[in-house]
Formats: sequence, structure tokens, C-alpha cells
Amino acid sequence: MSFYAIIERYAEFDFDAFFEHTSGADVVRVLTLEKLEAADFLTLLSPAATEFLEPMARKARQLTVQHFGRTIQLFIPLYIANHCANQCAYCGFNRSNAIERRKLTLAEIEAEARAIAATGMRHLLVLTGEAHEVTPMDYIEAALRLLKKYFASVSIEMFPMPEAEYARLKAAGVDGLTLYQEVYDPAIYRQVHLAGPKTDYRFRLDAPERGARAGFRAVNIGALVGLGEKRREVFFTGLHARYLDDRYLETEIGVSLPRFNPAEGDFQPRYPVNDREFVQFLLALRLFLPRAAITVSTRERAAFRDRLMHLGATRFSAGSCTGVGGYAQPERRDTPQFEISDTRDVAQVAEAIAAQGYQPVYKDWDVIA
Repeated sequence: MSFYAIIERYAEFDFDAFFEHTSGADVVRVLTLEKLEAADFLTLLSPAATEFLEPMARKARQLTVQHFGRTIQLFIPLYIANHCANQCAYCGFNRSNAIERRKLTLAEIEAEARAIAATGMRHLLVLTGEAHEVTPMDYIEAALRLLKKYFASVSIEMFPMPEAEYARLKAAGVDGLTLYQEVYDPAIYRQVHLAGPKTDYRFRLDAPERGARAGFRAVNIGALVGLGEKRREVFFTGLHARYLDDRYLETEIGVSLPRFNPAEGDFQPRYPVNDREFVQFLLALRLFLPRAAITVSTRERAAFRDRLMHLGATRFSAGSCTGVGGYAQPERRDTPQFEISDTRDVAQVAEAIAAQGYQPVYKDWDVIA
């Protein structure tokens, strides 16, 4: 079984007709349900549901407080290399872009770790481009073992791997995996992934499941909102999370809503998402996935993020740098993978969370020996 089988079930589904025939009464009915099925979730993603954001928000907030309390868990990304063999139309690391390419040495990685740890952060997300010759598994494993000395939780957001390699990284101390499908629509996937290993749609789609089988404590998925038809993409993100949650009971399944931000090049998303739509999608995901962590990154503006913690978001990145080696050497905060909108440092984000009546959580996980 693969989630691809569920995608195939919807190959002939008329989303436009479904949305056209969805009424306000349908939305009201769904809001009375305790557990939502796929059609209910799609109802909340419909244009008709945009008139019901306030009741959706009240229920989403109640569910979030019930399952997570008034907390926002903080993490910080660390890019250790930006070499990449892929030609993704939307990405700043695209192999065709004339940017400075870097790969940190272990000494440089340790300097980054010290600089990040000094902010109080204890949850780290480690990222690279996809260039097996430049960043082989031995290098990645050594880097992660080093970083584990400084952080309670080390997760990865890297190229998809076989299950055996995920198991190897788990043994090195990695406890979480983030992997975005980028776009679930197979046709659009082919259009925006022009060359390189990332052109393999199925290998990427099944990677979160391989990570769960390898024993990662947490698996986080998402679509880059704007690449594909937005309501369908959020729908498949939710279905994918429900699929994983139903099958891997010991794995915490989370979702992210990364919205397209400018990067190197002049790519323009075909389906831009405005703030009202973003809020609707966040609320619908929370109502469909009451226990799932929902991440909102520094792609979003500071004031906008502050409001989202009341609507279902539970995880924020903070103090982010999307260039390689930018924590220990701030002058190297160039050549980013994407542009950051919330430029506040860790302390400022924590203060903003507290000002909203929530508790910033720097550490909520540790290994029991």
C-alpha cells in the first residue's frame, strides 16, 4: 500500500463540481461533526467555507488548546550545504542558478551549533541540497552525530532516502523527518522539477512512510502552497497526514503550510494564496487533524504569524537563516534558499508568543536512556 493509491482514486474526481455544489448549509453541518472524513475536509476547503471562518476558528482554537495547551514549540533550521543536483524551477538552490555553493566542514558545523545553542534553542532542523557526491551519507551522519551533542532534538529536511539510510540516521540520533512533496499533482510536479533525482515523484511521495517505518519519532509533511491548485494541494496534504497517522501509531505526524516566497530566479507561482485563504486552509487542517502539529515558518510575516497561534498553529521556526553558515558568521546570510519574511531573532519571537498569552517551548523532547 502507498499513499499514491489514494491519489489515484481522485484522478477523475471533479473538484470544481464538488466546490460548485457545496453550500453554506454543508459547511454548518460539517462543523457539528466530531470526526471529519475526506469529503467533510474538502467541504471546509471550499469557497463556500470562506464565509464561516469565525466558527471554524472557534472550534480550531478549542481543539488546539485541548490537545496542545497554549504552547508554541520553537525550532530553528540549519543549512549545512547548498550544492544540489536538481533543477527545480522555484528553488534558490536550483543547479542552474549562479550562486555561491558551500558545504560546511565539521568544525564550521560545530561553530554554527554553538551559536544556535546560545539562543536557547534545543530543537534543530538540518537541511542540505541534494548532491550525493558532495554531501555523501558519511558526511551527513558525522554532521548529525556532532549536532546531537548540542540539541535535544535533531530533525532532518533533506532529499528522500531509502529506509535503511533513515534507520542509519536514526541510530546517529536523528528523531524527526520533514519532507515536503512540494506539489501532489503529478503533472505539475513534472513541470516544475526539470532535472535531477527529484524528478522521481513516487520515491519522494513514499519517503515519509519509509521514515516512519525506520522509527523516527516525528514525521512532518506538506506542499509548497502556490505550485498546484491550492485547495486540492491542501486536501492531499491532509489526506496524506491522515494516511500516515492511521498506519504509524507511534509516530507523531505533523503538517506544514509553506507558502511560496521569492528566491533566486524569477519563478512566479501559478496559484498564489492570499492571507484569508491561508487562514482557511490552516483551520481546515486543524479540524481534520486535531492532534497534528501544524508548523508555520518564517516565510510568513511577523504580525501574521502572531495571529495564527490562536488559530491552530503549534510550531514556529525562529531566528531563521536560509543561507549556509549564517549563524556563526552573520555576514554569510546571503544566497538563501528562499526569502524570510519574519526576521525577528529567537528572543523576539519568544516575547511575541508570551505577549499573545502562549508559552514558548524550547524543548519538549529528550531521549530516555
